[in-house]
Amino acid sequence: MNTVEDRNKAVVREAFDALFNKRDYAAAERFWSPDYIQHSAHIAPGRKGLFDLVKSLPAELKHESELVMAKGDMVMVRGRFSGHGQPAPWIAADFLRIEDGILAEHWDVIEEEASQEQSLSGLPMYGDSFPEER
Repeated sequence: MNTVEDRNKAVVREAFDALFNKRDYAAAERFWSPDYIQHSAHIAPGRKGLFDLVKSLPAELKHESELVMAKGDMVMVRGRFSGHGQPAPWIAADFLRIEDGILAEHWDVIEEEASQEQSLSGLPMYGDSFPEER
């Protein structure tokens, strides 16, 4: 079945892979609207702000997605950013609004990934293992 939600999830997966993993900015431009609205407090406005941030990060930057959900034109990605030069990977929930098949608007919630020692629940924040076990 190929629903609007399925198509939107596929667009977001391809967009994130193009920008964060492949660093293919030409391909990424096809996924992000020129009028992209960025609500993140950590990223300068628009598509340019996002692309400039990614360009400033180490080549080892990697995004993994564990869960992608969609309802209508909204897509949520629960993922992990590593290789960004900070002490701990980031666990992120990214929320994207899709318009005419491209990413039009974005919100996120980001926190540092906890080690096993730091985790009061004793459970990993991402996947089935703690970062030090990977």
